[in-house]
Amino acid sequence: MEKKVSNKIDHNLRSWTKSFTWRFIGILILLPLTYAFTGKWESAAALTLSFHLIRMVLYYFHERIWEDILWGRRKELNRMPFYVSLIVLIISFVLTFLLFRE
Repeated sequence: MEKKVSNKIDHNLRSWTKSFTWRFIGILILLPLTYAFTGKWESAAALTLSFHLIRMVLYYFHERIWEDILWGRRKELNRMPFYVSLIVLIISFVLTFLLFRE
């Protein structure tokens, strides 16, 4: 019997990690914004966390569905080096902090 080779690139843990990190960035943006509208940290936190929890789960399933779709993929994958990803993430956090500090 021939073993079926998967054409999937990302593992489940990678999809969950991507979902979590993307939502974390969203929380950093939405929490102060929601507070600006409500004026209450409790309401802002409840809205922000519930919104992002739902979105994190939906994003995971969205990622897994797109993992099976070959449309738009290149034969050779050009992967961004880890340090470039880290620099982009750090710049995002710094800009978020500077934009939403009191």
